[in-house]
Amino acid sequence: MAETNFDLIVVGGGPGGYVAAIRAAQLGLKTALVEREHLGGICLNWGCIPTKALLRTAELAHLIGRADEFGLKARLDGIDLKKVVARSRAVAARLTEGVTGLMKKNKIPVIEGEARLDGLAAGGLRQLAVTGADGKALDGLTAQNVILATGARARTLPGLEPNGKTIVTYKEAMVPETMPSSLLVVGSGAIGMEFASFYSDLGAQVTVVEVLDRILPVEDADISKFAAEAFKSQGMNLMTSATVASLKAARGKVTAEIAPADNGKAKKLAFDRVILAIGITGNVEQLGLEGTRVKVANGHITIGKWGETGERGVFAIGDVAGPPWLAHKASHEGVTCVEHLAGLNDVHPVDADNVPGCTYCRPQVASVGLTEAQAKERGHAVKIGRFPFMANGKAIALGEAEGLVKTVFDAETGALLGAHMIGAEVTELIQGFAVARTLETTEAELMATIFPHPTLTEMMYESTLAAYGRVLHM
Repeated sequence: MAETNFDLIVVGGGPGGYVAAIRAAQLGLKTALVEREHLGGICLNWGCIPTKALLRTAELAHLIGRADEFGLKARLDGIDLKKVVARSRAVAARLTEGVTGLMKKNKIPVIEGEARLDGLAAGGLRQLAVTGADGKALDGLTAQNVILATGARARTLPGLEPNGKTIVTYKEAMVPETMPSSLLVVGSGAIGMEFASFYSDLGAQVTVVEVLDRILPVEDADISKFAAEAFKSQGMNLMTSATVASLKAARGKVTAEIAPADNGKAKKLAFDRVILAIGITGNVEQLGLEGTRVKVANGHITIGKWGETGERGVFAIGDVAGPPWLAHKASHEGVTCVEHLAGLNDVHPVDADNVPGCTYCRPQVASVGLTEAQAKERGHAVKIGRFPFMANGKAIALGEAEGLVKTVFDAETGALLGAHMIGAEVTELIQGFAVARTLETTEAELMATIFPHPTLTEMMYESTLAAYGRVLHM
């Protein structure tokens, strides 16, 4: 590559890295991006996007099973798993190609290889050493600033190591060659419950083990309880306050030793397959952080509000910089970091409380802001509103009357502290409350807003009214 000196080099082409590079180019910064594998990162290739393609198949399978309820004569005659996986991979490939096009459009050179910090060059520029995919060293690169956006990978625990066949992480779980009759999912966060939902809807008998006392533990307690009841009614076996002490694979089966948290008697259960969904850890290795002032804690790079590290000219964004591990958080951090670097005056740091979270299981789960418990822990007196899907006309017409919208308001100021949802399409609805949070909306503005009828959004309005004793349709 002819050019080796840049204003900014982004290391990692995931949703944080490639968005940061685009915004930098828009602002006139000479920018390059280094990616070791696939543009789009884990999200586009092995996470957010392909899993949603799989879950769409599961949703259709579920709806076909309900055809008679809608007056239709149809039945599910079987599943072509190879085709299911192929569609998912094709969706991912299409979007990866789209990112390649965006790089060309914005004239951002993409260097294929692994980059690491390599000290300072003349004039105090950051120097990077890059190793190509063939293992050969490429021309050294220099830049005024470097953004590390190297993402994260699945975390493993001693005794629970994946073997890639019967004990797998999210990557192998997305490309199954066969459908297991019985499946153990270790961990009930968003990743775990999405896979549990996918495999359950396609016929597997699913067991979920969670070390904490409820599934989806980062969600509001009311939502977790509702979700647990829904999943149990679907036939899932949920084991909370329990740990998987060991996994032993033999003859195509996996024996799991599952121990209750109260030190009760452990159980040994056999499964066809096990999916490990016990968190992620940042890709901080081989980045040349040794000898720098970049700090790593709990497997993630420590950053300030603009993504800055302890080393001048070195920034970090996205999953490598810690939770919440969400693509949209990474993208927003990338934009914020670059705009701060460019000297824009109207930049606001990312507020973790305003980052919406979505889980695309059935029923869907979405939230933004504080849970009821968090609001009380922070000293707020609260007003709580709840409105069920079963009281909403659109939900009933859709045949999706299972769900709940919950809102949390500050009793003194009326500020919207948090919103929590479970049910059909709540991953789309949550953005309304995310906008409200960003605009520092109170109950007064929400009550003065006209919500169209018949829509699922009316439940957002009714939940607000319910918090203040003014609910209309319940």
